[in-house]
Amino acid sequence: MVVQAQEGRLTTSPVRILVATAVPAERDAVAGALPEPGGTPSPNPRDPEVRLPGVTLHRHGALDLLAAGVGPALAAASVSAALTAAALRGTPYGLVVSAGIAGGFAPAAPVGSLVLADEITAADLGAETSDGFLPVTELGFGTVTHRPPGSLVREIAAVTGAPAGTVLTVSTVTGTAARAAALRQAHPRALAEAMEGFGVAEAAAAHGVPVLEIRAVSNPVGPRDRGAWRIGAALAALTEAFGKLTPVLESWNPHDR
Repeated sequence: MVVQAQEGRLTTSPVRILVATAVPAERDAVAGALPEPGGTPSPNPRDPEVRLPGVTLHRHGALDLLAAGVGPALAAASVSAALTAAALRGTPYGLVVSAGIAGGFAPAAPVGSLVLADEITAADLGAETSDGFLPVTELGFGTVTHRPPGSLVREIAAVTGAPAGTVLTVSTVTGTAARAAALRQAHPRALAEAMEGFGVAEAAAAHGVPVLEIRAVSNPVGPRDRGAWRIGAALAALTEAFGKLTPVLESWNPHDR
């Protein structure tokens, strides 16, 4: 929540929040927990849909939903477009949320459960060497981890019951037990892997906006067994989660990091 001075008195207004998913099915699962577009009064009435280059925003009260695309590069480009458009309109976002389904690392994140990132880490951004994988930071470039606001992570963990840990971003989804084991060895706190969180976080960081990542587990990380995937259950868990966490998001104070 943002506190503003108006004619000698203090008023409050909800933080504007951008929720980025990979695909429309995830976006619709989040929307299932929210009022119909335009259904919640806001200080500045807005159209329920806004078209941006390559993507469309769907507005639900203080939350704008964006199916940003699959993979970190497209997610970063789409989120950056939305953040730039909002800033140019003079209505910048106060928080970006990366949301969707993910693979979970057993036994910490079983299928159907919810996980929350206290670290958003690019697991395969770097170089393979004769001594093993080197993250890009050890090559002298960039970053591989973004950290969501600790106060917000704690509040959402409390209302949803989701464990907090590292959520990995990969450009190639894990398909073998050996790769899953290697990721767990390199990232002992990893709860899940997905394909967009780090890209979303990079775009948010470039605009100076805090980021959060929340995922519902649809399958175990490891050998690809499509018959064991529970995408419907994961999307339902995502809807249930946003029903609980949306009031926390809308009342959060961005200055309380």
